[in-house]
Amino acid sequence: MSTPSDPGSGAPGRPDGVAPGPGGILGGRPPQNQQSPGGDQDVPVCYRHPGRETYVSCVRCERYACPDCMRAASVGQQCVECVGEGARSTRQPRTTFGGRTVTGAVVTWTLVAINVAVFLVAWARPAIINDLAMLGYTAGGPPHGVAAGEWYRLITSAFVVPGAGLSGLGFVDILFNMWALVFVGPTLEGLLGRIRFLAVYLLSAVGGGVMYYYLAPHDQLAAGASGAIYGLFGAWFVVSRRLRADTRGIVALIAINLVISFVWHAIAWQAHIGGLLTGALLTAAYAYAPRRNRAAFQIAATVLVVVIIAVAVAVRNAQLTSGSL
Repeated sequence: MSTPSDPGSGAPGRPDGVAPGPGGILGGRPPQNQQSPGGDQDVPVCYRHPGRETYVSCVRCERYACPDCMRAASVGQQCVECVGEGARSTRQPRTTFGGRTVTGAVVTWTLVAINVAVFLVAWARPAIINDLAMLGYTAGGPPHGVAAGEWYRLITSAFVVPGAGLSGLGFVDILFNMWALVFVGPTLEGLLGRIRFLAVYLLSAVGGGVMYYYLAPHDQLAAGASGAIYGLFGAWFVVSRRLRADTRGIVALIAINLVISFVWHAIAWQAHIGGLLTGALLTAAYAYAPRRNRAAFQIAATVLVVVIIAVAVAVRNAQLTSGSL
């Protein structure tokens, strides 16, 4: 971190005959002075505005600057350039796992707002559920599904629910998922940082969709944010282990919900397992990344997960469209 220098202490390397203080030279910078009409004394001027006289100098570089070019510092005043240089040289605070520190769960509440907004739109127009839900492949009539080029279903299916309105599974689905998102989201967002948290959420949603793509009937629709939520559960477990915190609560929560997933046949357990594994693995890469080159390692891990998902989807597309299954 840079610290202000003492403007009256002098500095090595001053040319002979130049006294420290106003009008002197520091670090090879020429004095920004101009002569008065009488020519018998120098009138200091702002280094950025030569037409403005001033007798106030920056405590760091000792250049004269007008009030518009000065900023208050802990000691004296600094010119705008020194203030900018100081900000760039100051190390930005980071979260435990390398993300930028955040105030407020902006991503969490944005995701909640998007999910609720889509739920309300689907309530008014239920047909969009069929257009956005997860679907592998249907060849009867115009082909639809991921294998037919509708790859966006892998992510949009995480923002719609299996049913419109307040009755049925759809309302229960969004009610539980948004409660879980608010329950674990703010803490995870604070620990991981916004970008990493969003990456875990979205890739867990897609990972859950890919697992469903492989294990469920390819012509059966599925919708809901459960894959992403299970990914956050997996992330919570990994973070707790990394911080040596008590994991019994999250383990019990995961176990209870997995039992419900397998017992209740209307639930797509495949998406839950896929989201859980994706979220846990990606968060492990974030949490256990070596401190040296940590950001590069985390970016590489994220790219690797994206590549694996893309390859898996391409392979499944080929299987379904070639009629090999």
